Amino acid sequence: MNETVKENSWIPLIVVACASFIIALDATFMNVSISQVVADLNTDVSTLQMIMSFYTLITAAFMLLSAKLQDIVGKKKLFLIGTALYGVGTFTASVSSSAAMLFVGWSVIEGIAGALMMPATISIISGTYSGEKRTIALAIVGVMGAIAAAVGPLFGGVMTTFFSWRYGFACELIIVFIILILQNKIPSFAPTESKSDLDITGSIISFVGLVLLVLGILMLSNDTSTSIVIIILGLIALTIFALFEIKRKRSGKVPLLDMDLFKDRNLRVGTTILLLSYLAMGGALFAVSLYLQSVLELNAFDTGLTTLPLTVGLLIFAVVAPSLTGKMKHKTIMAIGCIMSIIGCLILSYQFRLDTTTIELMPGLFVMGAGLGFLMALCTDISLINIPKESQNNASGINTTGQTLGESLGTAIIGIILILGVIGGIYTAVDIYAPEHSGDEQYHQDVYDYFQKVGNINEVKAENSTVVNIVDTIIQNAMAFVMQVTAIIMGIVFVLTFRLQDKHIKKQ
Repeated sequence: MNETVKENSWIPLIVVACASFIIALDATFMNVSISQVVADLNTDVSTLQMIMSFYTLITAAFMLLSAKLQDIVGKKKLFLIGTALYGVGTFTASVSSSAAMLFVGWSVIEGIAGALMMPATISIISGTYSGEKRTIALAIVGVMGAIAAAVGPLFGGVMTTFFSWRYGFACELIIVFIILILQNKIPSFAPTESKSDLDITGSIISFVGLVLLVLGILMLSNDTSTSIVIIILGLIALTIFALFEIKRKRSGKVPLLDMDLFKDRNLRVGTTILLLSYLAMGGALFAVSLYLQSVLELNAFDTGLTTLPLTVGLLIFAVVAPSLTGKMKHKTIMAIGCIMSIIGCLILSYQFRLDTTTIELMPGLFVMGAGLGFLMALCTDISLINIPKESQNNASGINTTGQTLGESLGTAIIGIILILGVIGGIYTAVDIYAPEHSGDEQYHQDVYDYFQKVGNINEVKAENSTVVNIVDTIIQNAMAFVMQVTAIIMGIVFVLTFRLQDKHIKKQ
């Protein structure tokens, strides 16, 4: 490590935290800008959704290879290469004149760049700080991604409503320049392996496996049967990859991924917790944003403002979490965070109706965000706490892959849950308000088709009271089901926290 950069300086943290922020922001801020982008680039919604999905897909697919490249190229050098490449991608996206140009700039170039940067952010922090400072630094870097994901709709709403979606990418480009200007403040780390150690075969197998897995996840809402087949093929490829890596290590060669790392309980459980936490947050935000825009007909800016309490709660409690580690163990604080998030989900499960006001949603969103702040702030630190320095790069790749998969899973799985909730709501509503049609499957289908076509408050209120009551019940049931499933996911995380091996962090 470059000794000219002292551990008591927080500048390296600020620089890599900026990188974490823009990578996560990229995955969410365009969600509220879809209609404007479609008009500007003369394309269609399905094409734009494909472009957005491929950004996540490409980032996840290159994550393990990126983690290994840190050992060969050096973590700082790889981070800066990724940053420069990200700048090229975000500039290309900002000046896009067609959907194809946006795909190349955003999905391909930024996707690869994000994969190069993400594992390096964690390993740079782990190699720069120790003890309580390491806990604080990893908490900030870890939670920056969650904050960016949560604040993305508001940021996108401001850009789209008052300026242009292109300015969103331009703002990211400014942050890229700041990172590159401050690059000398990042410690240097010498490579530990040579180019001959690169596992080409393992890289190809892992790439194919991750592409199939994430692609299958992203297709869940549209074609469930095909997506399940693709997911299974992805899991088979990843199993072959794991066996190949074990064999490669036994033969005395350097593996792309050291499978022995999974013997560490904290890394294994911590990565699972991170995956489930991002799944819960991403899915809940997607469902709430969809409700606000489709049912209450809020614009992009007002949707972002309504979800802001989740971001505020997440930020406040993430900042507080490291200061509590001197008094309580990591897993205790994380368990408390799980309970808070569950309470937030249960509060929200009663709030979604046709006449709901945005003020009514804010307490539940704040409590949920606060709990996630406790959880996400400490999860990366406890995941890597037992990993030796020489394995930090590999371990950070595993951790960030879990996070990326969680983000991908959230929207896809919640989309299916929403559909199931709507179907359940139809049965309940018809039984209550139109009992004469309780066993009429065609009537149920007609209600489902009507609900898909209408959905917003003004058009529903123009109908008779029976229709209003039926639609209101469907919305309540569907959103309550989403929040209850999210609470169950956080309950699983709560149980997993007790599997973590913990210790107090010594103050420096």
